[in-house]
Amino acid sequence: MTDDTTHRREWTVTGMDCAGCTAKVVRAVERMPGVRAARVALMAERLSVDLDPGITQSDQIEAVVRALGYGIAPTVAVDDVPEQAVRPATGAEPSWYRTAKGRLVVLTGLLLALAWVVALLTPAGGGYAAFVAACLIGVAPVAWRAIAALRMGQPFTIESLMTIAAGGALLIGAAEEAALVVFLFAVGEVLEGVAAGRARQGIRALADLVPKTAMLEQSGGTRTVPADSLTIGQVVLIRPGDRIPADGDIIEGTSGIDESPVTGESVPQTRGVGDAVFAGAINTQAALRMRVTREPRDNTIARIIRLVEDAEDARAPTERFIDRLSRIYMPAIIALSALVILLPPLAFGQDWTTWIYRGLALLLIGCPCALVISVPASIASALSAGARRGLLMKGGAVIEAAARVTHVVFDKTGTLTRGRPVVTDLIPAPGVAEIDLLSIAAGVEAGSGHPLAQAIVARAQAAGALVPTSRDARALPGRGAVATVGGAPAWVTSPYYAAEAGGVDPAALSRVIALEEQGRTVVAVFRTGQPLGLIAMRDEPRPDAAAAIRQLSAMGLGATMLTGDNARTAAAIAGEIGLDHRAGMLPEDKLTAIRAMNRQGGVMMVGDGINDAPALKEARVGIAMGSGSDVALETADGAMLRDHVTDAPAIIRLARATMGNIRQNVALALGLKAVFLVTTVMGVTGLWIAILADTGATVLVTLNALRLLAFDPTREA
Repeated sequence: MTDDTTHRREWTVTGMDCAGCTAKVVRAVERMPGVRAARVALMAERLSVDLDPGITQSDQIEAVVRALGYGIAPTVAVDDVPEQAVRPATGAEPSWYRTAKGRLVVLTGLLLALAWVVALLTPAGGGYAAFVAACLIGVAPVAWRAIAALRMGQPFTIESLMTIAAGGALLIGAAEEAALVVFLFAVGEVLEGVAAGRARQGIRALADLVPKTAMLEQSGGTRTVPADSLTIGQVVLIRPGDRIPADGDIIEGTSGIDESPVTGESVPQTRGVGDAVFAGAINTQAALRMRVTREPRDNTIARIIRLVEDAEDARAPTERFIDRLSRIYMPAIIALSALVILLPPLAFGQDWTTWIYRGLALLLIGCPCALVISVPASIASALSAGARRGLLMKGGAVIEAAARVTHVVFDKTGTLTRGRPVVTDLIPAPGVAEIDLLSIAAGVEAGSGHPLAQAIVARAQAAGALVPTSRDARALPGRGAVATVGGAPAWVTSPYYAAEAGGVDPAALSRVIALEEQGRTVVAVFRTGQPLGLIAMRDEPRPDAAAAIRQLSAMGLGATMLTGDNARTAAAIAGEIGLDHRAGMLPEDKLTAIRAMNRQGGVMMVGDGINDAPALKEARVGIAMGSGSDVALETADGAMLRDHVTDAPAIIRLARATMGNIRQNVALALGLKAVFLVTTVMGVTGLWIAILADTGATVLVTLNALRLLAFDPTREA
C-alpha cells in the first residue's frame, strides 16, 4: 500500500525471461532516490514502483530499465489506490526473430558462419581475425548490459560472466570457441524467452475470453458498443452462440450456459431469470437479456487474471530460500573459478593457458539461471493450469502450504450443501392428492421471501401445480404462515403447532420425528379441522460431496465439517457424506477449532460465507467457494469457481504435483552443474559445452515446468 505522500506508477516491461531478469530490474530501480518499493511481475510483464513525488521522475526509471536491455512503456499512473485496480492490456507475444535477443541470434549466427567461411578460404591468420570480429560484435550488446548492471551495483550477472568468459577466451587465443559461445548464449536467451512466452499464453487466453463488443439495449433498440464501456445497471442482449460480455443477472429468458471457458465445468448449466452469469461464458440455446452487475475491469475473468498475476508477489518459501542461496552462490562460483585459474599454475607450476580456459568454462557453468527459475516457472505454470479449471491460488506460498495439508475442514451450508433447501418428501393425508397438497401450500407461501417458502413454491411450479391467488396472508412468528386460499383459510406451520390445532393426525407425528432425525425440516399443511399432509425439506448435500471426502481419504487426508447448525441436522448430513462433524459452532468456535487443528498439522478450510472469513484466515490455507461472499473470496488464499467440492482435493493434488515438479527442477539444475563442474575441472568439457550446460539446464527446467500446463488436477490419480 502507499501512504499519503507516495505515488504509484506502473510500466509494461518486455524482454524479461526469468526470475534473474526481474531481480536485476528490482535491484536497479530500488537503488534510485525516492523509490519506496519496486515490484516486478514476470508473467504480467509489469513493473510497479512507489515513488516519493518530486525526486525521481518516470523517464529516469525508464532509462535505467532500458540500460539493462529491456523494453519499457508506461501503462497508467495510479495514485494512492491498490495496485490491482488497473492492469496493463495484454497483447500477443512477438515472434522470436522480432525481439532484440532474436535479432542478436541472427546476427551472431551470420557472423559465426561468415567467420567459418573466411577461415576455410583464407590463411589461418585471416580465419582467426574473423572469429575475433564475430565474438566482439556479438558480445558487445551483452557487455553493454553487463556494464549498465555494474554501474547499478550488480556485478554478478549472467551478462558479466559471459563478457568475462568471452574476453578471457580471446586473450588465450580461443577465438573460435569464444564466438561459438556468444552464439550459443544468444540462442539460450531466445529459448528462455520462448518458454516464458508460452507460460504467459495461459493468462492472455483468459483475457481473450471476454468478447470485444456487446449489444446494448438503448432507446427501445440495440446497438453494438465496446464491451469494456459497459456500466453497472445497463441491459444487454445475448444471442445464442454469443459470449457473455460482462458479469450480470439474467432478467429475461432461459438458456444453457457453457461456463467451461471460465470455470472448466464441462456440462452447460441451465440459467434463467435471476441467475448470475459470468463474462466469457457462452450462451448456447436461446436469446437472453442481462443486467450488468460488475464493471468490466472487475468481472470474473479480470479477477482471475488479477489473482494469477498478483500471486507472483506471494512467493513460496522454497523460492525465497533459493533466491537467497543464488546471491551467495554466484560470488562463490567466481571465487572458485579464480582458484581454478590461479592455484594450479602458482602452486604446482601448471600451464596458465590450460587453467585459465578451465576457469572460464567453470564461470559459465556456475551461472544460477536454471536454479533461480526452477521454482517460479513451476509456480507460474501451476497457477495457469489451475485457473483454466476454476482453481485459483494466490501465489507460491499458498501452493507450498496446500501441498503440506494434512486435514481439510468444511463449512456445511453453501459448501458441502447447496445453501438452499429443497422439498424432499411429500406425504399427503388420506384422500388428498400430492398436486393439491403442493397447490394449497404454494398459495399460502406465494410472495414470501423465506427459504422454506421459496422451496415449496419452486417445487409446485416444477410439478406443474396451479398456484392459487391468496389474500390476507400473514406470518405466525415461530410457527408458520396462514392465508385465505380458495375462499377458506389454509395453514403451513410446524407440525407440533398443527397438532394442537387439529391439523395433523397424531399417528403422523412419528413420521415427523423420523424425518427430523434425517436432518429434514417438516411443515404441516391443513385447513380448519382438515389435515392435508406433510412436506419435508432439507438443504441437500452437493452431488459430489461424498466423492470429495472419498478422494481426500484416498490421499491420506482427514476431513471434518464445522457448522453452526443443530446437532441432529449436522449428524444426518455428515453421516450421509462420510466425514466427522462438530455442530452448533459460532464463528469464534470455528476459529478456536482450526487453531487447535493447526497445531497437529496443516489445515485447509473451505467455506463460503462472511461468517467463515475468520476461519479462512486462521487456516494454513483458506479456500472460498466461487459462489461465496466477496468477503470470503478476498480473505481466502484461493477459490473454487465451479463450486465443486471435489475441487478441494484437486487443489491439493495440483499443489503436490507442483512441489514434485519443483524438486525435479532443483535436482536437474544442481545435478547438471555438479556433473559439468567436475568434467570441466578435469578438462573433459570446454567453453562451448559449458554454455550449453547452462543454457540447456535453464531450458530443460523451463520445459519441465511447462508440463504442469497440461496437468489436470481434477482427475484422480
